[in-house]
Amino acid sequence: MSTSTTSNGIPPWDVAELPEPKPLGLRNWASFIGPGIVMMGIQIGGGEWLMGPSITAKYGGGLMWLATIAIIAQVFYNIECGRYALYCGEPIFTGFMRCAPGPGFWISVMVVMNAASLIPGLSSHGATMIASIYLDRPPTTADSWLIDPLAYGCLFAVALPVLIGGKVYNMLQAVMTAKVVIVLGFCLIMGVTCVSYTSWWNVFSGFVKFGNVPVENAEGKEVVVNAISHRLETGEWPLVSVASIVMLGSFAGYAGGGGLSNSTYSNFVRDKGWGMGMQVGAIPSAVSGRNVSLSHVGKIFDLTTDNLRRWKGWWKYILTDQVLVWAPGCFMGMALPALLSMQFAQYSTIPENTQVAQAIITSDGIRHAAMFPPVIAKVLWIIALFTGMMVMLPSQMAIVDDFSRRWTDAIWTANTRVRRTMKPHQVKWIYYSILGAYVLWSFLFAYLFRSAPRLMTDIIANLNNVALGLTSFQLLWINHTLIPKVLRPRWYHTSGVVMCGLFYLGLSILVFVFKIWPMMAAN
Repeated sequence: MSTSTTSNGIPPWDVAELPEPKPLGLRNWASFIGPGIVMMGIQIGGGEWLMGPSITAKYGGGLMWLATIAIIAQVFYNIECGRYALYCGEPIFTGFMRCAPGPGFWISVMVVMNAASLIPGLSSHGATMIASIYLDRPPTTADSWLIDPLAYGCLFAVALPVLIGGKVYNMLQAVMTAKVVIVLGFCLIMGVTCVSYTSWWNVFSGFVKFGNVPVENAEGKEVVVNAISHRLETGEWPLVSVASIVMLGSFAGYAGGGGLSNSTYSNFVRDKGWGMGMQVGAIPSAVSGRNVSLSHVGKIFDLTTDNLRRWKGWWKYILTDQVLVWAPGCFMGMALPALLSMQFAQYSTIPENTQVAQAIITSDGIRHAAMFPPVIAKVLWIIALFTGMMVMLPSQMAIVDDFSRRWTDAIWTANTRVRRTMKPHQVKWIYYSILGAYVLWSFLFAYLFRSAPRLMTDIIANLNNVALGLTSFQLLWINHTLIPKVLRPRWYHTSGVVMCGLFYLGLSILVFVFKIWPMMAAN
């Protein structure tokens, strides 16, 4: 049975019964570990381990309020992505393609929005950390003979885990759960035992110091002032430098998730089997994925009393996953690496204004900190670098998967020939073909930008802001038109997503007006 109309060339949804959710509780905790912790593992990456520590090392915790707004805004965005997937078992980008003017237009938009995914910055950072362990020192530009091959090897290696696991999602969940435990566990232990109470207060109070911005003082040094207080005292808004505007945009772009990576929450809800995702299926892995299949189109349920009751049960899964798992994890993921940077970066022997990642500077500071005996300092240096590697490489793996699954879902549903000729278990051939092409492209891009990992970090973050801002409003349109009225977002959900869109588009406009436009005008 299926619905009676098509959506801009995409077949209508089938109709099935909404599965019964297991009750939330300790007895079912294993089945509840899912999209939130996977997303947390993916998104403890560039912002948390690179951008956040860089900012706190320079300004203290006074700018962490940007992360507060970013994470809260993204909670609303993620919840709405989950709403769509619960209802029909499709990822949100399939919902985009169901809207006018049709799949062709939205695929073109997706090409532009996906630009940031084509920049493999995290594997380059991971390679420098492996090189640091091998060289027993922070690498320099003279060590490119080692770093470049390692970067290529990392790009190849991160694609291997998704070959096994039954469902591609299963391996992602295993890797990201291990990453969260290792990374946050190391940071928490180091933070509790080695970081002063003053630094803890500095960072965590910074999450509520709204309006703080970096400005130059009379001596030409950058300091943090509160824009609102400055306005009340002087009658003028403080002048933020162009470089700081780009930096603030990058910081917000990496806090939490950012960009189209948030929309992948809907894919994970489906592949985990929450809501109607249980009726639709998942992308199978190349090995041991024989019994896994994926429907070409989603499935919805009739609005019966029983189904509405079940919907409320599944909706609790989404809210709990985001509010009690993902959001707290993101706050800790931003705060703990920042604490280590504040405590140990001051001891690093690496010269300022280098292209070395902040994670290596922090590790070098741990190595040279006087509080540790030489042997302990050496061990902690290696562990810190290994932890940094555990941040970067699984996140790069997730980017490879994110790019591949997004285009797989688009082709699997929107392409008429694929729908007609390929069986549900054959979706993996599209997925792995795209994955292989992406890895080859990443080899080329890693070569072109091998000497500018920080530049890649800034570019990715600000492209992500545009993507997240624009798709926020399209997400609202979909959930207010394609989903039945009784299941649609309430006013506060809508307000939260609007806030998300305005916040990220506002940051994008600031970067364009004060950085990109002057550069274009000068040329």
